[in-house]
Amino acid sequence: CPRDGGACPCRVSSVLNRDVKQFGKKHMFDASEETCWNSDQGTCQWVTLDFPRTVKVSRLHIQFQGGFSSRLCTLEGCRAGEELVKICVLYPEDINAMQISFVEETVLDKLKITFENSTDFFGRIVVYHLGVLGERL
Repeated sequence: CPRDGGACPCRVSSVLNRDVKQFGKKHMFDASEETCWNSDQGTCQWVTLDFPRTVKVSRLHIQFQGGFSSRLCTLEGCRAGEELVKICVLYPEDINAMQISFVEETVLDKLKITFENSTDFFGRIVVYHLGVLGERL
């Protein structure tokens, strides 16, 4: 997906105070260390990516803000017109550093990342960088 997210529509569960200019989803892809997506409070925050072409996903790069990360992430995916199925479960660390997770190579058109268990008492998630790596088919 391009960094501006234009060719790869992205949806998120919520944005802090609905302030998309300051905390919107686009900030996960802008490669800036100064901006981020900040969810509102609540359990099970999520991000979905609808790829413009079928892809084979093999890795996930994610950078949280420590204290606002997820202890458990579920990845689900599907081909166009199908129902989401679980791909894998990840257990990120509660740190500020970029984390790289290898996933079983999966062919899909849509990816959903669910943040099941926030380290924040109110359930907020803060993501500075999200990258899905693999290949276009």
